[in-house]
Order: sequence, then C-alpha cells, then structure tokens
Amino acid sequence: MRPMLSLLAVPVALAALSYAAPSHAAEGDDRFALRLGAMQIDSDNTIRGNTNIAGQDVGFSEDFGLGGKEWEPRVDGMFRISNRQRLLFNYFKYDKDRRETLDQGVSFGDTNVPAGSFIKGELKYQVASLVYDYSVVDTDKFDLGLQLGAEYAKVSTKAYADVGDLYQGEFLDEKADGVAPVVGARLSFTPSEKWMITFQGQYLNTKWGNFDDYDGDLSRANAIVDYRFTKNFGVFAGYDWFKLDVDQTGSDGTIGLKQEFKGPVAGVSFVF
Repeated sequence: MRPMLSLLAVPVALAALSYAAPSHAAEGDDRFALRLGAMQIDSDNTIRGNTNIAGQDVGFSEDFGLGGKEWEPRVDGMFRISNRQRLLFNYFKYDKDRRETLDQGVSFGDTNVPAGSFIKGELKYQVASLVYDYSVVDTDKFDLGLQLGAEYAKVSTKAYADVGDLYQGEFLDEKADGVAPVVGARLSFTPSEKWMITFQGQYLNTKWGNFDDYDGDLSRANAIVDYRFTKNFGVFAGYDWFKLDVDQTGSDGTIGLKQEFKGPVAGVSFVF
C-alpha cells in the first residue's frame, strides 16, 4: 500500500491546509458534492493466451458473454480545497453470476452427464480512485482540470461445476488487485446556475503500481450532465466506460483478459 500512501500525501495535506485557510475558496462555490447513482452495465469480454506445446506455438482468443445488462452502484464525490483545487473520489463495482444448466442428459462412451448438470461462474470487478484535480483554466462558464492521484482495482473470478460423475467441485478461483498512480483530465461547462456538463478521462498502467506480474492498463471515460433543483439537491445522468486490458506471463505461457464495461448512469446529487 506504500504507493497509494505516498501519492495521496500531497492532496491530503492540501485538504488539511484548506481548513486553516478557507478564504482561498471562491465565494459561493460548492465546498462538497456527492453523487449517488447506478450504472446499467453492458460488458464485452475477451480471454486470450499463448503457450508452446511440443515445440509448436499455440495461441487462442475467445470472446465470451456474461448475460444481460444490469444496474450496479456508482459513487463519486468532490471536495473543493480552493477555487482551482479539488479532491475527487469515485467508486464502481460490477458483480455478475452466470449459470449454464444442461436440460437433457448426454452420453459419450462410458461417461454419462445427467440432465441438471451445470457450470456456474462469478466475476467481481471493483475500481476506486482518489485524485488531486487542479484547474489550469477557470472561468465562470468553462473549467479545464488536470488530475494526478491513485487508483485501486480488483478483479476476482470463481467457477464451479457439477457434471455428474465426470467432475464436481470448484475449478477456478483467481483474484488480482493492486494500486497504481493514475493521470487524468476534466472538462466542465456551466451554461447556467442549474446545469453543469462534465467530461472526464483517466488512465493507469499496471507497471506504475504493485499489480504483481500483471502487465497492461486501465482506462476510463465518462460524460455527466447535472441539473440542480435546489442549492443542495439535484439529479444527474450520463454515460460511463471502463476498459481493463492485462496479460499475465508464467512459465507455461501468457494468459490475457480484456474487458469493457459501458452503459448509462443516473442518480441524485447532494451539494453543500
């Protein structure tokens, strides 16, 4: 966890200083904002690999689905340190189970697979980040911010099979997590007091952090439109996109995974 602590030392110290000098914040600017919502996720998944068998290089790449779309929680927040400085937090989770059941029994040779046999899989994916955002351009209607911080990602997969006498039990239980520096940029437009439009993109490379022997990157982009009913309450809607693309190399070869999570987002916002 040392990479995350060292990265967050500067923005946390700046946040502490803001209490000692609150006059740095612009008059009337929101000090704190919290969005609570959900994302209707559609995923594209590809598993790939290569190895060497009997002196021959063998490779594969296979797309697979995880079922239909579903809503998952999404949270992000903002703490304003001064007119140009912010701390931004966001959290995203995806938890999907899928079960395939054999409706009719199958026989081959002396082996029988009875009806009702099944394979069940589970995928969990979590991303959380905390970044320091500095507005290099700051006007009444337009704001351009550059970001530096830390991002935590965790992926875990499990699979269980019950296919009669052929096999029963868990045959997959893998997980990987780590922390790495993340860089990003933000564009905000405020056409009126009630409306705000925000575009944001972030990127990290696993080589920057402590993701063990995983090599790849994590990218994210979103567009959000906020509407304020009152000074302290509003709603938001938009679109979010994540992409994870990593490879793991071992003595037997390389296994890779690419996953894209995308879909509309909506929720409520609280501003103070």
